[in-house]
Amino acid sequence: MLKIFKYIEEIDGFIVNPDYKRISDELGLTEWNEVVWIGRYFLMDNDFGEHWFDNWEKRNEKESIAKELNIKYDSILIIDPERFKNDKDGPCHNNSQRKNFWTDVLKSLKISIDIIVDEARYLNNHRKENNDEDFIIDLEKRIEKIKTGL
Repeated sequence: MLKIFKYIEEIDGFIVNPDYKRISDELGLTEWNEVVWIGRYFLMDNDFGEHWFDNWEKRNEKESIAKELNIKYDSILIIDPERFKNDKDGPCHNNSQRKNFWTDVLKSLKISIDIIVDEARYLNNHRKENNDEDFIIDLEKRIEKIKTGL
């Protein structure tokens, strides 16, 4: 099981765990960030989920603290509780409750290498079918190398 996020208390936010980041990059899972595909699952398995950390204004508030901690500004992931609700049949909780809940969930989130590999294969097959330049011809070798190194 791989821990996905590292919580940074001083910014009350996250960065992607470096071990997971390395694997995500190697397997071609990184889109505009390494956790886009995970967000799609969290937010009802649709493309809105890729935007679960689209909140640059919240990052702006933490920029100076991130610099002091030697953390790259664009790697900060801040929970915006507004992104974790819809107004169709709710919300059932207030912003503070949602933020605390999702912070707790992401602090403890671990995903198995098998799920990560399945997603990499799925995405790579989609890329192959669409003649996408990001298709990884040696994905299976990369997977084996990662599994051997765990």
